[in-house]
Amino acid sequence: MASRATTCLRIASRQFGLATKAPTRSLGTVSKARQYPSTTASRSAAATSTASKPTTTTTPPPPAASSSPSPTAARNPVPAVSGVPLPDAPAATDPNSGSDKPIDWSSSYHGLGTSTFGPEVATVLQAPLDADDIEVKPDGIIYLPEIKYRRVLNNAFGPGGWGLAPRGDLVVQDRLVSRDYALIVHGRFVGQARGEQQYFNEDGISTAAEGCKSNALMRCCKDLGIASELWDPRFIRKFMRSHAQQVWVEHVVTKKKKQIWLRKDDEVRYPFKKSAGSGMSTSI
Repeated sequence: MASRATTCLRIASRQFGLATKAPTRSLGTVSKARQYPSTTASRSAAATSTASKPTTTTTPPPPAASSSPSPTAARNPVPAVSGVPLPDAPAATDPNSGSDKPIDWSSSYHGLGTSTFGPEVATVLQAPLDADDIEVKPDGIIYLPEIKYRRVLNNAFGPGGWGLAPRGDLVVQDRLVSRDYALIVHGRFVGQARGEQQYFNEDGISTAAEGCKSNALMRCCKDLGIASELWDPRFIRKFMRSHAQQVWVEHVVTKKKKQIWLRKDDEVRYPFKKSAGSGMSTSI
């Protein structure tokens, strides 16, 4: 009886142990399975609480002001080449057109005769010519080199204060190009002239076009009184008597002899040379 009771007790204890271990394993499995959603929720709650709090950022202290300002900060950016005036150049508009469109200098006469230039500018423009600046062509025509007209304009209005605006297309004829140009000074129409220049082959048309522009500039400057003596017959005769002479020369290639004019302080240049047979020189 005692042994039978002991055996029953062992069996009962084993069954009781199995019964108590099963719920522990199932509870452990459930708790482990619930750890993931509970952890995610806690993370999202932490993120929400963090987002609700105002974020404070530490701004670094401003740099110490230097004695010399940065040139890059002071400069305005230069726009791309698009026909728009630079930031420091006001857009010139024609008030007579009733709109804000820019002035079309190919046809406009804006500002013609509206006001005079100041006395200082007038003094520069109408200054008497220096005899050393005047040149003499072989045919006896006197002229002022084109570059000296540009120097007078620069002295009077400043570089960039004047310009030539084309008033039509370049006309190419048989060995001659021509074009109309307008002289614009400080946004005002001042004068207009047609320049011309000869050429001898098609490769020289571009060079002739530049010479045509220079010729138009010289003619436009007459309206400003620059080198007006060159169109005064009395001045021309007086200058030729004092500074010019006519000499016999021989063409180096063709050997033809003729008389040419040149300044008294100049020498005969290629393609001519002094004729040894004549030995003559005349002056007016």
